[in-house]
Amino acid sequence: MKKYFFFVLFLFSHTAHAALNIFACEPEWAALAQQLAGGKVSLYTATAALQDPHHIEARPSLIAKARRADLVICTGADLEMAWLPVVLRESGNNKVQPGSTGYFEAASVVHMLEVPTRMDRAEGDVHSMGNPHIQTDPRNFLPVAEALAQRLIQLDPANAAAYRQRLAAFTQEWNAAIVRWEAQAAPLRGVSVVVQHQGFPYLSAWLGFKKVTTLEPKPGMEPSAAHLSRVLGTLQQHPAKMVLRAAYQDGRPSEWISQRAQIAAVVLPYTVGGSDGARDLYSLFDDSIARLLAGLK
Repeated sequence: MKKYFFFVLFLFSHTAHAALNIFACEPEWAALAQQLAGGKVSLYTATAALQDPHHIEARPSLIAKARRADLVICTGADLEMAWLPVVLRESGNNKVQPGSTGYFEAASVVHMLEVPTRMDRAEGDVHSMGNPHIQTDPRNFLPVAEALAQRLIQLDPANAAAYRQRLAAFTQEWNAAIVRWEAQAAPLRGVSVVVQHQGFPYLSAWLGFKKVTTLEPKPGMEPSAAHLSRVLGTLQQHPAKMVLRAAYQDGRPSEWISQRAQIAAVVLPYTVGGSDGARDLYSLFDDSIARLLAGLK
């Protein structure tokens, strides 16, 4: 009886302090959760840096991971609308359904840009809540970190002190890094660029460069040769210094414009793991700014 009692006590203790299982839709939110929680959580990232997060297959492996999750962290703003609702529904996990404590959308706590005044699918892949690519502005990670830490505390109050301590450390270090990055990126202010996809409004708002035009005729639509020729004509009237694309995107349209307009083609990691240099949140922005500055030369 005594052995049984201690076994039950051990089992209860082990269960009570088990790490939270986190299902992160994108690498940047897995990296942020790691910053805030360290070893207090078990992390699974649903997408890789070189995958387009708009278009992911709702594989059985994703459903299985969501079934065991205590917390789902995603961008939201319809970024994952093509696959996440299926994954969550099929998981049968009531803890992580939208509206529950175990479901967290980063976009819900930041100021959204490019919110459409009307919805028309004829205009391409338009997001009703605004442009979802919020992770390209490091300032957005501050309110997301604050809200995410509070959610971790709500789900795991036994480790509340550790989450608060790590949030305070991250906030201090991140603010210092933003100051450093802004000083480094000062030469980019006012620079004209072309973008392949409408994925950089937050980066542009932060660093102050100016978008001349977009290679995609509509969001999510691959450009035709005729459209690229029109873009080339635009650049003859309104020159740009570089053309930007995310690492997960097909590089051929950017290279076509780069060669003919004689401007730099800059590939940005876009998220953690998008380049060899972007190993974590800090090096993500170190590498992105280094690549942008190299494009000026």
